Amino acid sequence: MKMKSFAAVAVAALGALALNSCETATGTGALVGAGAGALIAGGGPHGHHGRHHSRGDTIAGAAIGAGVGALVGAAIDADRAREYGPEPSGGYPYARRAGRGFVYSPYPPNRLVDVSGVPRGALVRDPSTGGIFRRP
Repeated sequence: MKMKSFAAVAVAALGALALNSCETATGTGALVGAGAGALIAGGGPHGHHGRHHSRGDTIAGAAIGAGVGALVGAAIDADRAREYGPEPSGGYPYARRAGRGFVYSPYPPNRLVDVSGVPRGALVRDPSTGGIFRRP
């Protein structure tokens, strides 16, 4: 029972981190992979019948999952770089919140842009200037 609790807490903590951080697909992939790896190695939410799982199994699963997730995320980031071009040295600017589902573009004339359905931290192209920014 302790192993199930450990795996559940590990997955919940990784899920919370995934929702709060990571602006890149590499980082998000690593977090999601770590959570999935911990869950699978820990026996899932109901465990494997007849096999005892150690904390080391769960940690190893999280590490393997994080590595695989980071590789998948890096491929996604590379695709984005091809679509948007290389990231500026200071990074992409952030828009300013304007209300639910809308932001003000960081590029003059700072028009209102609908970003509903766009995840936080994702890249958005300003339709009036063509400039690329991140959704806050």
